[in-house]
Amino acid sequence: MSNLFQDLNKAFESRVRLGMMSLLVVQDELDFARLKESLQLSDGNLASHMQALEKLGYVEVRKQFIGRKPNTQYAATELGKQAFAQHLLSLEKLIKQMQS
Repeated sequence: MSNLFQDLNKAFESRVRLGMMSLLVVQDELDFARLKESLQLSDGNLASHMQALEKLGYVEVRKQFIGRKPNTQYAATELGKQAFAQHLLSLEKLIKQMQS
């Protein structure tokens, strides 16, 4: 059973990062405000967790101005989508093992 725990991706152990990737995998992209509202996070909490996912190459960040307002968009990368899908498969295997 410990082998199944090793298959889990540490990047997604946090409920915040798990929530971020869950949203980004089903949406093409989301902006900072939408993620913040959906996950009920502070600016700093969202930014620090997103930075960790960006460092791993799991999300890409696009900053732009809309009118005179800054806008930050986030999208899951192919690497991020694959890592997240593998994490979910590992969770499913762990649950099935625990039910046996």
